[in-house]
Amino acid sequence: MALPPVFYHFFRPPLPYLPAWNLQDTLHRLQLQLRKSAEHKDLLLLLQHRPVYTAGRRQTDPELDSERIRLTALGADFVASSRGGQLTYHGPGQIVGYPLLDLSRYSPIMGTRDYVCRMQKTLELHLKEAHGLTLSPSEHTGVFLDPRTKIASIGVQVRHRLTSHGFAMNVTHEPRAWFDQIVACGLDDVKAGSIESATGKTVTVEDEIPGLVQRFGRLYEREMLPLDLSQANSTTEAILALEQEALEMAPSAKAPLK
Repeated sequence: MALPPVFYHFFRPPLPYLPAWNLQDTLHRLQLQLRKSAEHKDLLLLLQHRPVYTAGRRQTDPELDSERIRLTALGADFVASSRGGQLTYHGPGQIVGYPLLDLSRYSPIMGTRDYVCRMQKTLELHLKEAHGLTLSPSEHTGVFLDPRTKIASIGVQVRHRLTSHGFAMNVTHEPRAWFDQIVACGLDDVKAGSIESATGKTVTVEDEIPGLVQRFGRLYEREMLPLDLSQANSTTEAILALEQEALEMAPSAKAPLK
């Protein structure tokens, strides 16, 4: 039996992190409610965040308190997240992807390791095919331009075989100054790279979306369709509400405050 399509949506305004996290939880609950009748949609949310530093679930509050004070003074938000991984940054100039997939739709059921592996291969394939970038193998999760330059990160959560969180890929120069304020993902000798720094060409997040969506569908063996927001239902209403909230927010800091 053919798998149903994955519906994708790209948010135009940068989203605040916590409301976007809450949106994932809302959509996760809707998927669980509709799963019994197999009416739930698999989704891929693509977006940029407003500047935010996020910690992974393995980190403890005492070690994060001083970092929270220091990093919010730079003009960014700080959130202790439920994803895997350690401290990292999200912000404008970076594509963030949140796949909300039901892994039990695959036969056999797709395991978490396979799911993460396909995600990494999606990012690697996009960088190779769209930009001709040669990538460096690494023992660490994520995508590296060379052993000391990381261009994309992965941190996922799987509950009831439903996925949330996902990946982040640096597109422009803009994230670099924010990454320089931390030891990202616990890797002391690694700096942040981007498509722009690796190619020397001007690129935009918006231009990356079509190719990334196509390659995501190829690696996960799914048809990719744009989510029709004109169809009023609980999913589209939640997405539109967050998009409107983001549009009404004041502009965020362009670079870390001194």
